[in-house]
Amino acid sequence: MNKPGLLMYLITLVAIMPVTATANEATFDSFQQLLTQHLIESTTTEGGLVSAFDYEAALASSQTDDRLAGQREHLADFDTGTLDGKAESVAFWLNAYNFFMIDQILTERPDGELVDSVWDYGGRVNPFVDSVFDREKFLIDGQQYSLNQIEKEILLGENYADKGWKDARVHFAVNCASVGCPPLRNVVYTADNLEDLLAENTRRAFATDRHLEVEGGTLYLTELFKWYEDDFVEASGSRKAFVEQWVDSSVADRVAGASDIKFIDYDWALNKPANFTEFR
Repeated sequence: MNKPGLLMYLITLVAIMPVTATANEATFDSFQQLLTQHLIESTTTEGGLVSAFDYEAALASSQTDDRLAGQREHLADFDTGTLDGKAESVAFWLNAYNFFMIDQILTERPDGELVDSVWDYGGRVNPFVDSVFDREKFLIDGQQYSLNQIEKEILLGENYADKGWKDARVHFAVNCASVGCPPLRNVVYTADNLEDLLAENTRRAFATDRHLEVEGGTLYLTELFKWYEDDFVEASGSRKAFVEQWVDSSVADRVAGASDIKFIDYDWALNKPANFTEFR
């Protein structure tokens, strides 16, 4: 085959080759199916984002058990050493956290009923039982992790900080299955969409009164800014500076003019549609 003919052959071959899913899309295919079928998103009049997971519909689906089991098995066998770079790694651990939180709610149902709050599993209500966040029960690459280890020791831990991978916007991407949490998204995180989604999640969470309000000279913030103050200060110099950096421009002047910070009570009710006024 002459050179022009070979070139045309290669171009044609590339054009007809199927598009390969990115690492996180392939790894979290079963989780993506659950999100596509049962995650509901709503845009508020202010441009904020609210989402709820329809646990009842998921439990009623004949496909859910296989999807959960398949996803668990895939993560148990996944080689985390194959993760390539910051975006792919951060996306992987965000997806893992969010999947295992949903898996926990769907599979551990006291007396066959959904919990009303993640604290029903233990912790605040029953301090003699580990909270759902502290249980080292989620298997990834042959190792048991807790949700707190994934969030605080990996995504927000010293190793990622040393690499320059730590990002305070992770607080607006991990979802604790509660109404007060920043919204769970209907797509899994990938290396390609990570930056856009982190920015969008943070900005649109700030556009809801569960995460930010300004009244006179007082800035009301989600309690995430009380619990994780150090992360926001490390990222931007202060909690207020972080908000000013990521809040929508239409609110930025009001935030800048606030001189006091108070906190919005966190709503720990399960993030099912019935618990959101937006979905009633």
